[in-house]
Amino acid sequence: MHPKASDAGDPNLPRSGGTGSPHLLIVEARFYEAILDELFLGAAAAIEAAGGSWERITVPGALEIPAAIRIAEQGSINRANRVRRIDGYVALGCVIRGETSHFDYVCGESARGLMDLGVSLGLAVGNGILTVENEDQAWARANRHEMNKGAGAAAAALALIDLRRRFGVAP
Repeated sequence: MHPKASDAGDPNLPRSGGTGSPHLLIVEARFYEAILDELFLGAAAAIEAAGGSWERITVPGALEIPAAIRIAEQGSINRANRVRRIDGYVALGCVIRGETSHFDYVCGESARGLMDLGVSLGLAVGNGILTVENEDQAWARANRHEMNKGAGAAAAALALIDLRRRFGVAP
């Protein structure tokens, strides 16, 4: 059964189980496998440290992440008892500048898509898509023992979930 269009993205729907522990979906564009492994480990650790749980899906590239989140959000709502299964989303990917303008389009459009999900639909989305000039910069931002942006994206999503709960728009 599919959710009604008016239900999709409705942050007021309660979560199934009513546990209060956040459940997040990690959406990865795994073009750079080793870098994404590191980002994922940081994100998963941050979610678990906050007492949350996670699921993980992959998409072909960074441009597909916003659409995948929208599809997952629509599918996470059980219309029969009006509960949501996913509290927030963590977007993980890595875009390294090449020789063409493709980098600029991918970076700008993926960021815009994620921002639209947050602003228009009120979804709790943490953006962990690295946009870097070279692989060294990517590793500096992915390393779990340095500035892991996967953990940062998970922390951002968790903070937005907490903010929604604080203002009464989620359990």
